[in-house]
Amino acid sequence: MAEQEKPRIDPVNCSVARSLAVVGERWSLLIVREALDGASRFGDFRTRLGIASNLLSTRLDSLVAAGVLRRVPYQEPGDRQRFEYRLTEKGLDLRPTLMALLEWGDKYLADEQGPPIIVRHGPDDDSGDLCDEPVTMVLECAAGHTHLPPDAVYRAPGPGARFLPT
Repeated sequence: MAEQEKPRIDPVNCSVARSLAVVGERWSLLIVREALDGASRFGDFRTRLGIASNLLSTRLDSLVAAGVLRRVPYQEPGDRQRFEYRLTEKGLDLRPTLMALLEWGDKYLADEQGPPIIVRHGPDDDSGDLCDEPVTMVLECAAGHTHLPPDAVYRAPGPGARFLPT
């Protein structure tokens, strides 16, 4: 009897593809990076990124529509009402994604002098103590195992998997 073929998962039903549809365009993740570093106003993003106003406006609109940012009205005395852009929970949850990209870029694309930015652990909220050690990304399974080699990690069907017809 021939060994039964494993069903193939439909690659179109993919969380990576869905994520890239929201933040896969270069400027989108850079806007999120700047928001994580405290930028909130249109002019802040434009100055920090050197991005054209029309492109920035389009990207901010798409990040708001995707629920990554939210608009918060403000008004300076004598000016018309404007909006600040604040990260939502969905936006804040992109920090590990940016950290992983930063680590990969530091490893493979940094100048000879080394990485331009080192992310460090700031003051602890509870004690106020400054740790100041570099922060790194760690893959960890639900059982707490870390330092997982690539061949020890695999993709398995989840509850939302769709299978291709055989």
